[in-house]
Amino acid sequence: MELLLLFYKLIVWGYTAFDYISSEQREGSWFVLSSLIYFCLSLFASIVRNVRWKKGAALCSVVLVILSSVYVEPLFVLLLPFNGYELASFYIPRLWGIWAALLVPVVWLDPSAGKLYGFVALFSFVSVTAVKRHIERMEQQEDRLDQMRHDLHRLTRRISEYHQYIKQSEYTLQLEERNRLSQRIHDQIGHSLAGALIQMEAAKRLMDGDRDKAKQLLENAIHISKEGMEQIRMTLKQIKPPLEQIGLNRVKLFIEEFSAQHHLPVPLVCKGDLDVITPIQWKVIYENIAEALTNAVKYAEATAIAVEIHVLNRIIKVEVKDNGKGAAKIKKGLGIIGMEERAASVHGTVIVDGTNGFSVTTLLPIHE
Repeated sequence: MELLLLFYKLIVWGYTAFDYISSEQREGSWFVLSSLIYFCLSLFASIVRNVRWKKGAALCSVVLVILSSVYVEPLFVLLLPFNGYELASFYIPRLWGIWAALLVPVVWLDPSAGKLYGFVALFSFVSVTAVKRHIERMEQQEDRLDQMRHDLHRLTRRISEYHQYIKQSEYTLQLEERNRLSQRIHDQIGHSLAGALIQMEAAKRLMDGDRDKAKQLLENAIHISKEGMEQIRMTLKQIKPPLEQIGLNRVKLFIEEFSAQHHLPVPLVCKGDLDVITPIQWKVIYENIAEALTNAVKYAEATAIAVEIHVLNRIIKVEVKDNGKGAAKIKKGLGIIGMEERAASVHGTVIVDGTNGFSVTTLLPIHE
């Protein structure tokens, strides 16, 4: 605002200086001195931040303009509206009241100078009002931006609390699963093994006296032990998830966390029989997807990223594609070289394309 006012003052002062130069009979030293003092005060008012110093500079400028218009150049009074606005704005809250106060000097001016002064006063009022409205809108935008920062901070804190809650829930579920497993082993498998042990102890005591009875007890113990082993096998089978679910869930979890952290949509599409993917291949797939997503955020400036895992007849195709700026000439850094080395360790390959966005395709063979 201060710089715009200074620019407007310079325009009006230029008109005053032109009129003064046109009058050849006048001394120029006082005009130059008054102009220098005036602009020094204006620059001081635009630089200083203390309100008292601003008021003092505005008051000195008004006094200087009045004295210069009386003793040096009458048209110096045209600068009074701008400086009067600066001074009156500290005491009069309404803009119309300030403009009315700026029109007071018209009473003491001749008609021609009064018209010119009124025009300059109107110009200063309109221009300064527009600048002030612009500053108010900027302040409102700053307030909205601060509110958005506050909301973002609050949402980030809630997301952090949500992740802590998820971790705590996972830990609680693990404890509950351990407790359930322990209880099941105790109630079913423990009882079966205890029964078999009792049968074998009894057979041992009857071995010398009643061999037929001892044989029957041993057969019962063997039967009970087989049932216990079968229960152990079924329990472990129910607890242990399939390998393909472990790999796929790990990939899904990483993509969900990545999408939430970077505020990017990252859809995952899976096609074909995922059972054929081995654990070591899932490890390569996971690490290559993580590297490709990280590179897309760091270098591609993408707003959306898609991940596809497609199991074909002979190969496993894993593609990470974004809508970023791409690259006409691809320079392989440590990230791409690392992906190629991981794929090569399981006899696979990596294809990188930067013509339409940026895509990283990992091709792995299916082991029969």
